[in-house]
Amino acid sequence: MKINVIGLGYIGLPTALMFASHGVDVVGTDYNQKVVKTLQKGQVTFEEKGLKELYQKAMENGIEFTDKYISTDTYIISVPTPYDVESKKIDASYVNNAVKSVMDICPKGAVVIIESTVSPGTVDKFIRPVVKEYGFTIGKDIHLVHAPERILPGNMIYELKHNSRTIGADEKEIGEYVKKLYQSFCEGEIAVTSIRTAEMTKVVENTFRDINIAFANELMRICRSDNMDVYEIIKIANMHPRVNILQPGPGVGGHCISVDPWFLVGDYPSLANIIWQARKINDSQPEFVLKRISEIMEENDIADLSRVGLYGLTYKENVDDTRESPTLQMLNCMKEHLATGIKVYDPYIKEDIVKNQYHDFDLFINDIDMLVIMVSHNEIKEKIKYLENKIILDTKNIVESAYKL
Repeated sequence: MKINVIGLGYIGLPTALMFASHGVDVVGTDYNQKVVKTLQKGQVTFEEKGLKELYQKAMENGIEFTDKYISTDTYIISVPTPYDVESKKIDASYVNNAVKSVMDICPKGAVVIIESTVSPGTVDKFIRPVVKEYGFTIGKDIHLVHAPERILPGNMIYELKHNSRTIGADEKEIGEYVKKLYQSFCEGEIAVTSIRTAEMTKVVENTFRDINIAFANELMRICRSDNMDVYEIIKIANMHPRVNILQPGPGVGGHCISVDPWFLVGDYPSLANIIWQARKINDSQPEFVLKRISEIMEENDIADLSRVGLYGLTYKENVDDTRESPTLQMLNCMKEHLATGIKVYDPYIKEDIVKNQYHDFDLFINDIDMLVIMVSHNEIKEKIKYLENKIILDTKNIVESAYKL
């Protein structure tokens, strides 16, 4: 048995390496030749705790990387699934194209596993018609499975191994086959269910988290409007044995929480009311941070935006993943208002991706009067003592004496 993993991004690459390091024959495929060449040269394409070690073990076990699809009996598709900004519905084109490429070369009897997060009904509406167009009978010539990932950047390797998983399949025996496949490395519980249930379960998980974040952010705004300390209120409220309020923040990023709830809004616009409101709150949070920056600048007689610095470009701490990051959302908002000049620094981002981006912490700090902490990387926690003379807006609540949201 050989697995062809399609898509070598933040999910596909660790998955391929995990399978290979546990003795499964794996070929990783990506259309991006730069990604393939980097992996072939012995380098990983992003930073992640334990990823280099996992890569070395996978290489020792013979993993291959290519920009071509191969003919085999098992495929795992892990490609992007964005949403259409206007309709809020899933853009299934990446998955569709990957499935078409598989259909071009796969033998009869092949199992096609969709790992990409999709909206409920995506396999029915988009994938099954593609398979039928190629003349295959589903359940006989081609077996479809949905096995969504449950991992968090910054802790991917551990979570791949220990988190529970869901396998959605048309036929129980195929579901059990895929379950056994993932059990080559997964020590968590693996539930086998229908494809549509697996689709819905993954989206619901991330929507639940988005709603809880939105509650914290809305609570923060209420407290801010009436001069109350939201952090103390949350701390006391969380002493209740059945209450667990999250911390407010500058917005929601990443490719899961900030994207998946829109699938439900797009497909069920008249029903997904709380979900829609949560998305509106969290998507508008970067603008709220901008408002707070303006208020603090005015209070401290800072007229020049170039004397303000944003710490953090990634969407969460201690990773190099900038997908949907609140800082990038905020910078885009500033462009729309023709506001420029603000400085930016992130220790995890080595290439210039925005204007006025610094790559040296000391130079960055020396060139600003006001610091906005957008991400709580370990670095900034360790260097708080260097910030004594700075005006600080702390969106992560790590500097006691700073301004808060």
